[in-house]
Amino acid sequence: MAAAMTGAVLTARRRDADLASLRGGDPVDVLVIGGGITGVGVALDAASRGLSVALVERNDLAAGTSRWSSKLAHGGLRYIAAGQLGVAWESAVERNHLVRTIAPHLVRPMRFVIPSFPANGLADRMTAHVGFGIADALRWASRTPAALPKTSWIDPRDARVLAPTLRPDLRGGFLHVDGALEDDVRLVVAVARTAASYGARIVTHCSAVEVKGTGATVENTLTAERFDVDARSVVVAAGVWSGQLVSGVPLQPSKGAHVLVRPEALDNPVAAFNILVPGTRNRFVFAVPRPDGLVQIGLTDDAVDEVVDEPEVTEADERFLLETLSSGLSKPVTSGDVVGGFAGLRPLLGTASGASAADISRRHALLDRDGAVVIVGGKLTTYRRMAQDAVDRVAKGLGHDKGSVTTALPLVGAVGTVDASVPERLRRRFGADAAEVAASGPLEQVAPGVPALKCEVGWAVRAEGAMTPSDVEGRLRLDVVPEWRDAARGYVEEVVASSLR
Repeated sequence: MAAAMTGAVLTARRRDADLASLRGGDPVDVLVIGGGITGVGVALDAASRGLSVALVERNDLAAGTSRWSSKLAHGGLRYIAAGQLGVAWESAVERNHLVRTIAPHLVRPMRFVIPSFPANGLADRMTAHVGFGIADALRWASRTPAALPKTSWIDPRDARVLAPTLRPDLRGGFLHVDGALEDDVRLVVAVARTAASYGARIVTHCSAVEVKGTGATVENTLTAERFDVDARSVVVAAGVWSGQLVSGVPLQPSKGAHVLVRPEALDNPVAAFNILVPGTRNRFVFAVPRPDGLVQIGLTDDAVDEVVDEPEVTEADERFLLETLSSGLSKPVTSGDVVGGFAGLRPLLGTASGASAADISRRHALLDRDGAVVIVGGKLTTYRRMAQDAVDRVAKGLGHDKGSVTTALPLVGAVGTVDASVPERLRRRFGADAAEVAASGPLEQVAPGVPALKCEVGWAVRAEGAMTPSDVEGRLRLDVVPEWRDAARGYVEEVVASSLR
């Protein structure tokens, strides 16, 4: 499989060539609409089966929900507590594929402390024991590697070594190890580039304005040119925006908001920790140390009626997160500690009126609408299985009998020697591609106090299909902290302008 990685470079020139080929009128086997993790997953699954594939995305790769995830490749512990064992099993299986084969360079173990306080009664402790027992059984059955060991109990002293700011009346806690993504955008871009290496045409800034079962009318948003793309099958993977393209999609968008704080606000934790939302059994607010040096606090789970491109973290969101987390801390974390934040909309299947968004199943579903296959629901960890199911359906309709190979297909950067001499940030984010990234520009920071490196800007434009300064900011995650984005903007604009002349 690794031999196919030649040609995994996305450039402005390649985009122009792909647009020209689509404009030429020859139909593709599969037209994918949407460049988030599900869409690029569909493109990779189909292309690696030998089908001709085109993907169009109205903005940039991971421009929507996929870049605003909790950045975890997790086994679905909260879904066990909610009784969604099927989703938890699928999550455990797919986490295993990510860790072992698909993206081992982008997934690392993350320790989670689930503290126990005097107010947690016997029922809470028994529920936790049962839930962790089921999670460990799923872990064993899915052949999860030893790097993600089973859950254990730790005493108060050990818990505070990992999370020093927990309350003094701490009685101990469970130590649960799960998978944490280096970054969700990095995963999306890696899947897209791998799909391109198998011949998929990945065309960003190209909006589908009219969709039918035999193709779509698309608009190049950089030039306003419109033309028709003919396809033997169409997969709509546009998340919460699917209903704007085809009718009859029963979605209930749910907003998940996070805030970012500096680690000293939480006494520099070395592990993540969860605090139970009062009055619930399966909802937590967590604090997760990030590779960029910040700590991520999440997550809300609230049904919303309006779909917007970039939902905001409201004062109410921030207050809920900080107050819930602070209920388990020796000192409160306040709005003055917040340096950034982000929110995304999950495309959950619609439910009966009055049900909480937190209780809606995260299982995905395939819908037939206007001759197209629409994929909704699901979660980032299970993107590969979602894609496989969608391509199974369209392949059957095409009479194509080759099955999915993506469980055994490593992404770009996952296979090969990682140059130990390049900066650690590049090794974490790019794996075996780190040396090439390092050669794409200076190794100094984009701006003082900003963790991203200048060479990453050049790589984003020359190899990852970034077309605008905003595209670059998304790939480098300058978008999560306003100060970072503002400090880096001048250099980013200069490189984009010179590279795209």
